[in-house]
Amino acid sequence: MSWALALLGACILALAVIAVAHAALPGEIGPGQAQAAPMVEEIADEASPEPEGPPFLAFGEPVPGRKIISPWGLRKLPWEDHGRLHEGVDIAADAGAKVLAVADGVVVGRGVAGGYGTYIEVKHPGGLTSFYAHLGSVERKMRVGRAVAAGTPIARIGNGGTSTGPHLHLEIRNGGDPINPILFLNRRFATADDLPVEMAETVSPRVRLATVSTIPESKRALMAAKIAKAKAKNRRGRLPPDLRLAQLALQRSAD
Repeated sequence: MSWALALLGACILALAVIAVAHAALPGEIGPGQAQAAPMVEEIADEASPEPEGPPFLAFGEPVPGRKIISPWGLRKLPWEDHGRLHEGVDIAADAGAKVLAVADGVVVGRGVAGGYGTYIEVKHPGGLTSFYAHLGSVERKMRVGRAVAAGTPIARIGNGGTSTGPHLHLEIRNGGDPINPILFLNRRFATADDLPVEMAETVSPRVRLATVSTIPESKRALMAAKIAKAKAKNRRGRLPPDLRLAQLALQRSAD
């Protein structure tokens, strides 16, 4: 009788072990169990990361759709004897066309300054500023201290200062020093470290001879004297190609 009871106990123990093992097999989830839910959430998190935040700084165009007619770099104007740094880019546009802020910032200056004529300056993150010159006018509400968003109209195209026709002169400055604007326009930068400041400081040694359609009134006497001097040096009174173009521009300016 005792041996029968022992045998019955052994059977019950074996059945219990099998039941526990069966419950532990993968893929077998009993009613009310939810062990798989955390795994699904974890995979979903890995497959769908949180979207990145806004860029540190994003630049647009000051006069959308208009081309740069005079780039950054060493340039020699017709009335000059030597090349000098053109500290920005010139963008041709019709007088009165809107000038837009190229990036988010704060107005830090506006007024009239010598050869620049009417100007406005906007400070941006990262120690950069954008400077807009030869303007016809600055929007009245754009006072110093006003915050502006990229794409906000801040001024109008003009022909002020030492200018050869209606256009915008745009500079990007780093700590007050001009750098190449072309490396910033229509670009987005995730962090301050992504700003191409060092590259933008590079100046090619090549001097570009600029051609103009008109001569500014303040430079016409100087231009006439330079043409006369060049004719005197040549027995036949001939001018080099660049001065012949400048002579035509001078004649158009006087008309």
